[in-house]
Order: sequence, then structure tokens, then C-alpha cells
Amino acid sequence: MNYPYLLFDADDTLFDFPKSSSKAFAYMCQIHDIPYSPETYRLYHEINQELWATFDRREVTKDFVTLERYVRFLKAVNLERDPAHCNADYLAALGEGVYPLPYAEEVCRILRERGHRMYIITNAVASVQRTRLQNSVFAQFFDGAFISEEAGAAKPDRAYYDYIRRQIPELTEKNALAIGDSLTTDIQGANNAGLPCCWYNPKKQPRRAGLRMDYEISDLRELLEIV
Repeated sequence: MNYPYLLFDADDTLFDFPKSSSKAFAYMCQIHDIPYSPETYRLYHEINQELWATFDRREVTKDFVTLERYVRFLKAVNLERDPAHCNADYLAALGEGVYPLPYAEEVCRILRERGHRMYIITNAVASVQRTRLQNSVFAQFFDGAFISEEAGAAKPDRAYYDYIRRQIPELTEKNALAIGDSLTTDIQGANNAGLPCCWYNPKKQPRRAGLRMDYEISDLRELLEIV
């Protein structure tokens, strides 16, 4: 066993977040009488992505992002709705939707059977992510979840990983592997923390100069040969 401790990102690494998000958004539109279409969701998604990018750059808070996305979306579609209520209903629906990515359940089951200690590391909204984890097949495989909102720091900050190490004193730079899809949070975060990392890159996007990637996979099953 090369890495007894495995730190998994959740969304777009284990969970199909676009599917969960689109279904939750459609439900929110139904509740608030907002005309829904793929184009409408695409508009919301673009606004949402732009705002989360500012959070990743530590320019704004998570609370700002989750509310401001609906402020901007409703302005863009010229509708008068309560953005706080829209966001609350979206988050509630998001917490109920868990769709594993291909082979995620199979791989996690095998890793657990092999004796790995597995943890979720995520910047998601704590109440939503905990509900999703509890309602998912992954609950039985993971020893815990470290959510930035509760940690007081977020990926890619070194402070976030220092928090994890305080919770798991046995975890070191030699026995743990961080796995995730995002270069800006998962891989940069592992670099900042001095942890080995594996980039999950199913779309085979180009690498970014200046980032250390110890492993790169396009299929989660490849992880079984690494750890």
C-alpha cells in the first residue's frame, strides 16, 4: 500500500455535480415560477462559475457567492424574485441529488476493502455537502469529511490542510495522496501543502505550467494501480 490515507475531492471527482446542479436549478425554477430552459441554466452556470472563481482567488466569501449568483442571475433574466429564497430552495434540492461518476462507487469500495483510510476534502457549502454524503453510497466508505466552511480555511490554502493534519495527526507528506479534478484548488492545494497529488482529468485537458502533478488519470479505476 503506497498511500494509506486518501483525500478525495467530492464534486466532479466522485459526484456528477453538473447533473445534480441542473436538476436542483430546474426544481428551483419550478418553485419560483421562473421559465426554465437549457439556455437559462447555462446563463446561471456561467454566473456561478465566475463567482466561484473569485472565491478560489480569495477575493470574496462563500456566503457572498451563494447569494450574489442569484442576484446577478435574476437581474440578467429581468425577473423580480427573492434571491435568498431562490438560493435556499436550490441548495435544499442540491442536497438531495447525488449521482456518482463512472466507477466512483466501485473504486471506493475496493479501496475501502484494501484498508485505506479515506476522507472527503471539499470547499462546498457544509449543510449541502453533509446531506449529500449521508444520502449517498459513499457514506459507508469514508472516515470523515473536511469542509472548508467548518475548517475556517479553504483549498488551496495551506491553512486548510494544516487543519486536516490536526484532525489526523498520523497523516504525513509520505503516506497521503490528494485526488481531485481542479488545478486551481485540488492540485494547487496539494502543492501548497507539500502533499502528493493525483489529477483526475477525464476530459484530458492540458497541464498548467508550474504545478507539480505526481499522477494523472482519466479513469478513476487507474487509481487502483497507484495507491
